[in-house]
Amino acid sequence: MFAGLVGAGALPARAILPGEAGAGLAVLYPDIGEPFRAVFASIVEGIREQARQPVPTFAVAGESPPSNLAEELRRREVRVVIALGRSGLKAAANLDRAIGVIAGCVIGAPEAQAQAYTVHSLAPDPALVFSQLRKMVPPVRRVFLVHDPQQNAWLARLSFEAAKAAGMELVAIEAEDSRRALRAYQEVFPAIDARRDALWLPQDPTTVEEGTLLPLVLQEAWQRNFAVCSSNVAHVRRGALFALYPDNPALGRSLAQSALDALAGRRPPRGLVPLRDVLVAANHRTAAHLGIELDLRAQRIEKLYPES
Repeated sequence: MFAGLVGAGALPARAILPGEAGAGLAVLYPDIGEPFRAVFASIVEGIREQARQPVPTFAVAGESPPSNLAEELRRREVRVVIALGRSGLKAAANLDRAIGVIAGCVIGAPEAQAQAYTVHSLAPDPALVFSQLRKMVPPVRRVFLVHDPQQNAWLARLSFEAAKAAGMELVAIEAEDSRRALRAYQEVFPAIDARRDALWLPQDPTTVEEGTLLPLVLQEAWQRNFAVCSSNVAHVRRGALFALYPDNPALGRSLAQSALDALAGRRPPRGLVPLRDVLVAANHRTAAHLGIELDLRAQRIEKLYPES
């Protein structure tokens, strides 16, 4: 029932002494198969590295936690849990309120739930998106963002501030369903000046629906020669210029530090926190089509697509 993660990041178990850095911590992670299990394993590796202990892990599945989870956490004197994914967050929500919760590996969360915890989102920090955009396409001064406010209103708020700080203009358009998203894109495409504009695709199943909307966006971008950046590395494989994606061990270290701060009485800020532990993927075919010269070192590109 409570088997720990296996594979990458799994550390030999031993007793955790009360004075040690990781004492009082535990991780709840989704009981899920590969390849996602390996992703969570690498995050746990980072957590344990930062905590300097083999922090215990508990697999959870479904809408409610296992019946003996609370008892096991009490036995281990756990005071803060790191809840990974939606399953981990749902399980943590049913625990004793005396146990602190640091959440991670979710794109977003309902406003009320997000304000109850510190939630490390998988949505890249807009400031990092704009910084990378300036490195790869220096003339860009305006960025279009079509988003579902129910999913990404919080990200749009951060994006306006980040764009201003980067000397850019953000044009954010709300679309609450795929029909409105399609209409928004149809209005955006003719307005884009390929010499100074770019389009940013958030992690948003409404406005970046992958069956119809994503192919349309990428086709228009190719034909009109404008840059598309994304928050989803899979979009780079399909033709987006670049994407920021999680550096899993580094994300684990950040989650662990938030949890250690909570254990030490330094209460982390509540609400959604954008992803700052990122790597860069780029599409060299798209770059060549746009006349962009990639510099792997200067632009900090970790992955190139299409893969040779």
